[in-house]
Amino acid sequence: MLKARGLSDVGPVRKNNEDSFVSDEALRLFVVADGMGGHSAGEIASNLAVETIVGFIRRSAEDAELSWPYGLDSNLSFSGNRLRTAIHLANRRVFRAAEKYDEYTGMGTTVVGALISGCRLAVGHAGDSRVYLFADGRLGRLTNDDTWAARVLASHAEPDPASSSANPMRHVLTNVLGARDHADVHMIEYDLQGGEMILLCSDGLHNVVDDEGICQLLSSDTVPANIVPQLIQRALARGGRDNVTAVLARYDGE
Repeated sequence: MLKARGLSDVGPVRKNNEDSFVSDEALRLFVVADGMGGHSAGEIASNLAVETIVGFIRRSAEDAELSWPYGLDSNLSFSGNRLRTAIHLANRRVFRAAEKYDEYTGMGTTVVGALISGCRLAVGHAGDSRVYLFADGRLGRLTNDDTWAARVLASHAEPDPASSSANPMRHVLTNVLGARDHADVHMIEYDLQGGEMILLCSDGLHNVVDDEGICQLLSSDTVPANIVPQLIQRALARGGRDNVTAVLARYDGE
């Protein structure tokens, strides 16, 4: 059984919500995208990415003769390859739209997606939107941010988190959809046991609510429809100024 809820808030500062999401229990697909670019281009980029991912996941569930323009990764399950291909197709669509229209030049979007098939969870992402897994009272992060700060920390044997957190470039993205004709799509798969909650969120949430705060809210209830509004409100109450989006799915086994 699978129950999910998604919610997005424009926040107190911005006029447009550049986040897009999907929470589709029937497809067992969950996606969060955080767009960037002027003249509402960020909103366009995130919408295009989500629309493309949903379209391919739906087609690949129905068409056994589907082509695989980005090949198949033998290390991934069938569902993992579906999600990987969908994200690559989303990158191509956003990149081509940015090339075609002058007002969209420079637009892009982060993306994080989760697809569940049986008890297998496939996660794909590019950028700094995240997936967390909450199980047995513990919160774990399944994704690593594509940011300058994360890259610097990963490249040093003895990194200085305090120094990186104060650097003005700490949130600069090093990988997004639409910036170039090929994006790095990071994939991970995980076997679910039942009772887990999978949280996808934009940086509007995780930049202002730390892991302890997220864990506290996920521990407070078992119903995604009750928890998601609390996550959004917690981010806003703590001074969040960005768009904030959260999608939460609870998996209770087959």
